[in-house]
Amino acid sequence: MIIALILSGGTGTRLGSDIPKQYIEAGGRPVITYSIEQLYRHSGIEAIQIVADPAWQGKISNWLTAYGFSGKFKGFSRPGGNRQLSILHGLEDIREYAKESDYVFIHDAARPLLTKKQITDCIESVVGHDGVLPVLPKDTVYLSTDGKKITELLNRSEIYAGQAPELFRLGSYYEANCRLLPEQIWQINGSTEPAILAGQDVVMIPGDEGNFKITTKEDLERFQKIVDAEVHSA
Repeated sequence: MIIALILSGGTGTRLGSDIPKQYIEAGGRPVITYSIEQLYRHSGIEAIQIVADPAWQGKISNWLTAYGFSGKFKGFSRPGGNRQLSILHGLEDIREYAKESDYVFIHDAARPLLTKKQITDCIESVVGHDGVLPVLPKDTVYLSTDGKKITELLNRSEIYAGQAPELFRLGSYYEANCRLLPEQIWQINGSTEPAILAGQDVVMIPGDEGNFKITTKEDLERFQKIVDAEVHSA
């Protein structure tokens, strides 16, 4: 079984809105519902767990019902003090109904342009591995130890940017996160880091440039334009 863990506990303060970015309407519906729809409709995803603040759980439940996406929904998990602790809370709840050999598909609610192909690529590529990480190549990058002067030119052919979604074997990934408690987990910036620190086999696959995360007002406007264009071309 593959369980989607949707991270929707962020506050989105950089957007300058009182409403967290994943709940703002775009194209007449909340941003979070776009990725939920893709996961709900994909035959490879059998269950959905959502990390969300209790204040929003009722509204999310209503949206799931209103848009017909409640069939695979298993429950809510509480947000943690940082992104990785939110993931850990989700893993703990998922383990109540899933097997250690099952997989967890981690995705951000603020990445609404998740595609069926990206989901399929992750699922097909994880076979024989502990996890899958979509990556994007980077332009020329530099190392600076003081933030003022360039210290070293890095080889861009060896540098990649990790991207959500990510897919991991549930049992071993949960254990990798538990090993970071209580302090080290606060220093984790990316979902794949615990797996790498635990020496797990994580394969890279091509990411999707279009699957950007809504972080700023400009990102939201960009997504709105994409949605509007799709509506007008329909």
